[in-house]
Amino acid sequence: MPGCGLSAVERAAGLAGEIAACRLCAERFAATATGHAPRPVPWFAPGARLMVAGQAPGARVHEIGRPFADRSGVRLRDWMGIGEEVFYDRSRVAVVPMAFCFPGYDAKGSDLPPPPICARTWHGRVMEALGSVELILAVGGASHRYHLGTRAGVTETVAGWRAILGRNEPGPRILPLPHPSWRNTAWLRRNPWFEAELLPVLRTEVARILELP
Repeated sequence: MPGCGLSAVERAAGLAGEIAACRLCAERFAATATGHAPRPVPWFAPGARLMVAGQAPGARVHEIGRPFADRSGVRLRDWMGIGEEVFYDRSRVAVVPMAFCFPGYDAKGSDLPPPPICARTWHGRVMEALGSVELILAVGGASHRYHLGTRAGVTETVAGWRAILGRNEPGPRILPLPHPSWRNTAWLRRNPWFEAELLPVLRTEVARILELP
């Protein structure tokens, strides 16, 4: 069988290489307003106990080739209470978005949604390669729908975070978050409970799972 005799690290690295070479959406991306080519950004390794499941890379991440290398990433790391050194340590934090590529913009300059074919093709294999994830941070509506199977809106889903985090089910626990985009600053102002009640729990969980001092 393919991969027999390889270590978990070697198998995961091979899978990341397959994802990086994926061109399933080449025609789809060429037809967008950005007319760009695929550039998957896989970021994971066995042993990671915390997984960030975002939406899809933005234009800057597409350019740089590193997840959350933008203002959204600055806000997300602040929410989590960690710096870049910890966040970008693949053995501690895996970043597995709903699509590994920047989906592009439509004619009005709005972000296109992550193509579902990406999650269908890769996520099962990535989760198997990771194996030891304890907590998934489900960031944004697409991630909520995929990981929680919900049809509720972002506000309703995030507001129910206590019940979701406390579920006694097999597999990783899940904590829903809004997207950390700076476009959501008005949402944060309208929902002060997020920073007052959810963020302290998020930071405590992250520190515990990553065994931070």
